[in-house]
Amino acid sequence: MPVEAGRRAAARRRAGVLAAALWGSALTGWAQAADAPSAARLAACAACHGASGNSPSPAVPSIAGQPSLFIENQLVVMREGLREVPVMKAVLDGISDAEIVALARHYAALPSLPAPALLQPDKLRAGAVLSKQALCGTCHLPDYRGQNQVPRLAGQHEAYLLLSMKQFRDHPGPGRDTLMAATLRGFSDDDLGRLAHYLSHARP
Repeated sequence: MPVEAGRRAAARRRAGVLAAALWGSALTGWAQAADAPSAARLAACAACHGASGNSPSPAVPSIAGQPSLFIENQLVVMREGLREVPVMKAVLDGISDAEIVALARHYAALPSLPAPALLQPDKLRAGAVLSKQALCGTCHLPDYRGQNQVPRLAGQHEAYLLLSMKQFRDHPGPGRDTLMAATLRGFSDDDLGRLAHYLSHARP
C-alpha cells in the first residue's frame, strides 16, 4: 500500500507540473496576442507603407527591418507633435505607448526588400566616397543597417533618402537630428543625390 500511495502521489505531482506548464503556455500566448498590433492599426500603416512594411511609393519610407527603438522614437515624437508629419497626425491620434511598442516590434521583425532602382555606376562610386567623408557608417553602421535609435538606410527609397537629407540640411528644427543637420551642411543637391543613390543600393 505505501508503494501504491507513493505512485499516486508521484502521478499527481506530474499532473500538477503538466497543468502548470500548460497554463504558463496559455498565459504566454495571451500575452503575445495582447502585444500584437491591432488589425486596424496595421491597416492604417499599410495604406502608405505597404502591407509588408516595404513602401510601394518612392516618397514614402519603408519601415520593415528598421530598428525597433528607432520606430518607437519616431512614433512618439510624431504623436507628441515634436516632429510634424501631417499625414501621420490622424493615424497616431490616441495611440498608446503599448501600441507603439507593438507596432515597432512588428515592423522591425519584417524583412526589408530593396527598392527597385536603376543602378548608375559613376553615381554609385561618387556616393560611396561621400558616405565615407560624411562618416555615415559610424552611426548607421558600415553596412547601413541602422542600430538602436539610428535608422536603416540600406535599400531605402532613393527619392525618400534625398528628400530627407535635404530637409535635414535646409530645415533643421524640432524633432530633427541636429547631428545630421551639421553633417550635411555644405553638401550640394548633386552631392546628396549621389549619396542617396549609393545608400539606396546598399545591402545589409
